[in-house]
Amino acid sequence: MKIRSPIPRRRTRLEIIPLIDIMFFLLASFMMVSLQMQKVRTLKASLPTATLATSTAKPDIINLTVDKNGQVAADKQPISFPDLLTLLTNRHQLSTNLPVYITGTRDATHGSIIYVLDFVKRAGIERVAISVKAAPGQP
Repeated sequence: MKIRSPIPRRRTRLEIIPLIDIMFFLLASFMMVSLQMQKVRTLKASLPTATLATSTAKPDIINLTVDKNGQVAADKQPISFPDLLTLLTNRHQLSTNLPVYITGTRDATHGSIIYVLDFVKRAGIERVAISVKAAPGQP
């Protein structure tokens, strides 16, 4: 003979929402780890250099170089700041769409490059780019 309890018996439930959360966490962890395991493999190429190539520098571009002392060279010719402003304003009057590239040497300070950028903006030139070169050994 079975004696029944006056307290109703509850059936056991399997909660699935925590299981889904754990599975999403495991999936995201696996994806992040597998993305970090990829190694980028490149080949170093030694390309030949041209011996009879001509310069492709356009005459309507001004290249400014700033050295570590803050001295400026326009198209590889040293120039003083008053002459630089005169050169920039004259060239801007000839061509209003004149691009200017500012390049700093490795030891040039940020302040000296901004000082030259201020001269370029004072001349009214709007197309200005700061040119950078990759360090040797960098891709």
